[in-house]
Amino acid sequence: MVRAIVFDAYGTLFDVHSVARRGEELFPGKGAALSQLWRTKQLEYTWLRSLMGRYEDFEAVTASTLRFSCAALGLGWTPRASAALMEQYLHLGPYADVPAALSALAEHELCILSNGSPSMLEPLVRNSGLAKHFAAVLSVDALHIFKPHPSVYQLAVDALAMDKHEIAFVSSNFWDAAGATAFGFRVFWINRAGVAPDELGLQPEAILSSLAALPERI
Repeated sequence: MVRAIVFDAYGTLFDVHSVARRGEELFPGKGAALSQLWRTKQLEYTWLRSLMGRYEDFEAVTASTLRFSCAALGLGWTPRASAALMEQYLHLGPYADVPAALSALAEHELCILSNGSPSMLEPLVRNSGLAKHFAAVLSVDALHIFKPHPSVYQLAVDALAMDKHEIAFVSSNFWDAAGATAFGFRVFWINRAGVAPDELGLQPEAILSSLAALPERI
């Protein structure tokens, strides 16, 4: 029986590409390209820093990958533009299917487990109006290593004081879903874009096209 549900934040509850509109205002014609490259490098840097044992928190990673992305796209990076885009990360828009799904799952203990640093996660959850749904917001910053390292998923087990098989894990990132599956969680992959799963030899318990389908599956 599922007693608790743990959600990834970025890309699962919050649309990281909602920064594209601000990027477009700052760099006309390049907002979408900047958002895509920024997110790609953001993920790459978390994995590389974990492998190298050279942790920096997610705020630092997000800032450094923004500088890289602006340089790679030939955009005029300035401290002012950087501050505006970094501020936007504290106001990412939740996906449309999120509020109703969280309300429908209220009988379970809900929490967030994210690569995000507390300095980014806490204001984001508060600004979104979703804070009331969550018993805890857990960050990898407590361990100084990023997902999908198994120790990160153990954070949720320890915080909830439950067996891993009593916890459902929800992510729209397949690499995260695979990591949580390998750890032993019951995993639900939210595949909004209908992309093919990576060939990692792991499959989640269920693949859903929307978070709206989750309550009836739990």
